[in-house]
Amino acid sequence: MNLLELPLIAAMRRNHGLEHATIHILSRRYPYLHLVGRSTTDGFLIYGNAPTEAVANAAVEALARLQTGERHLVIHPRCGTNLVVAGFLAGLSSFVVTSGKPRSFLDRLPRLILAATAAVMLAQHLGPIVQERVTTSTRLDDVQIREVTRQQVGKMIIHRVQIEEV
Repeated sequence: MNLLELPLIAAMRRNHGLEHATIHILSRRYPYLHLVGRSTTDGFLIYGNAPTEAVANAAVEALARLQTGERHLVIHPRCGTNLVVAGFLAGLSSFVVTSGKPRSFLDRLPRLILAATAAVMLAQHLGPIVQERVTTSTRLDDVQIREVTRQQVGKMIIHRVQIEEV
């Protein structure tokens, strides 16, 4: 069995994709609203001052659109995966250009800057590919939205979208 198909990982990937699709839909309806999502094993959380009914409707629409083949909705430009890919590539490239013969910091600095910049530029293209192939999934045929609840912690509003298998 592929590691990505293990039940817990498959559920997280599925929920992560649905989270992205829901945020895409909410962002179109509320373009000036700042939203953050976080996937869980039983669904996902949406942080932001969106109406609960709007979150529920967006989640249901997102699920339906993903189930009918709109795979592009699982890729989000502000996903943390993009940051991880950029950080990893920048760190790796910096390590590679500084390994080998010892040189002064000033001798290494131009190579470090060039390597890190190239890595971040590459990550802009590689991040969405990693999202598509590793951190999200469009396998949502056997799930439905069970419940959407709202919680307020201080000024922060959190919506929990719970998913269940059918």
